[in-house]
Amino acid sequence: MIRIAMLSAALAATVASGAAAQTLNLMRNIDAPHYDPARTSAGATAEVAFLLGDTLVGLDYDLKTVTPLLATSWTVSPDGKLYTFKLRDDVSFCSGKKLTAADVVYSLKRVVDPETKSPFTWRMGAVKDIRAPDATTVEYELEKPFSELLLQLTNFHATILNRESVEALGRDFGVKGFDGTGPYCFQSWEPRNQLVAMRHAAYRWGPPLYQNRGPAKYERVVWRIVPEEAARLAAMASGQIDMTYSMPDQYLPQLERVPNLQVLRPAADLRLLYFGFKTSRENVSDVRVRTALNLAVDRKQIVDAIYFGNGQPASTYLHPKTPDFDPAVTRRLGDYDVAAAERLLDEAGWRMGPDRFRYKDGKKLTLLLYGFAGGRSPKVGEAVQGFWRRIGVDLQLQMWDGTIVFSKLAQQDYDMWSIAFPYSSAGDALRLYFHSTNIPSPNRMNWKDPETDRLLDAGVSALDDKTRLEAFAGVQKIVHENALWVPLVHEGLALVVNRRVKKARAHHVYTSMIYKALDVSP
Repeated sequence: MIRIAMLSAALAATVASGAAAQTLNLMRNIDAPHYDPARTSAGATAEVAFLLGDTLVGLDYDLKTVTPLLATSWTVSPDGKLYTFKLRDDVSFCSGKKLTAADVVYSLKRVVDPETKSPFTWRMGAVKDIRAPDATTVEYELEKPFSELLLQLTNFHATILNRESVEALGRDFGVKGFDGTGPYCFQSWEPRNQLVAMRHAAYRWGPPLYQNRGPAKYERVVWRIVPEEAARLAAMASGQIDMTYSMPDQYLPQLERVPNLQVLRPAADLRLLYFGFKTSRENVSDVRVRTALNLAVDRKQIVDAIYFGNGQPASTYLHPKTPDFDPAVTRRLGDYDVAAAERLLDEAGWRMGPDRFRYKDGKKLTLLLYGFAGGRSPKVGEAVQGFWRRIGVDLQLQMWDGTIVFSKLAQQDYDMWSIAFPYSSAGDALRLYFHSTNIPSPNRMNWKDPETDRLLDAGVSALDDKTRLEAFAGVQKIVHENALWVPLVHEGLALVVNRRVKKARAHHVYTSMIYKALDVSP
């Protein structure tokens, strides 16, 4: 309670001191390791990078439409291998330096440079060359077509940076400084406490989804880190914070009834919590077992009891509003049918023993799942453990702290794992997880299927929408029929906003729900 009281006092002081300066006070539960967009996949970095910098192209509120941003227009060659971007000539970095095509080339090449060790190199396609024929033209040449390129270039890893700043700061770029072209400019960062950014007065080039193209309405933005759930609730309910999308599910119904608050949602909840099967492990190698385990989970009960309604029971791997989602996927893995699950386990040779667990050839049907120790994962794991116990399956849970969970997953010594992941399209999700070249990670299923690979390659390299959709639809059919995952919840995304903030609207690019925040005003 003392810690919460101290946080509340600190938050109140922050708001009071910033009131005259028209401060937009934001809150989240975790900080980022740093704010260099090329060197991390952290969502906490993304939400700040979108305000401090810009990408060549933007993403509309429908989460599908690519818009101009730093590039006013672009063309694609008939073979899909050459993208030519025409840049605005009125853009400047926060330092005052004018943006040129050379900065764009440097920033994008830095992402694919092995020395950068970007986790998102794959999002750039098979780059042959990126060059600048003149100061306002960028040519992005691929070894082979990449139908996802424009959508991927809206993501934060493709933020355009001032080369001089990056090279001067080295590993301290995104720690001690950040020179971008975004609507706000980096001022200071106190790790695990707060980050402060000031309005970029010269900014006039926001994407067309905003009525206000710049400058931003608020003079500064402050991100406060508040780990304690109760403190975050108190801060929002008392009006000390303007916006957050780090509010625990159980508080959302309560906050929706607070007169001075509103809860906003994006166009689609493009984040799935799932359990994956390592199909090379003996006990989950049979598709009948994997299908049975899917049928034995009551997803609605999980959404109601653990998510407090902040989500949708997942029958498919992709949210129905995902670009290139195939509505014809007929195998709905989310159907709750315990009797059918038991029949499938019987057919697979797993018979119920006197201790009410299933056995085959004297071996008990025991599964080991690795997951995150924090957040919703432990509670979801315990719920699924209970559902599977009813059909005679012994699920054992091993939850790891977020700082070491990926190193544990890399050891491969488990039957299943639990994770929630954001995505932007069918191709984004499917190519990452199901292509055999991504074994052992993130294709932890060890799924090696030539037809899946062929269709994924066809979709990624498609030159028209119809071909791409047909290819990705084929992949969706295969992975659902083989029950490679247990899709559980399309996790609800909620932006809680104080009503004193005008014209707020929920976006959702990667994990950021405020994107450029150009229309929001005091």
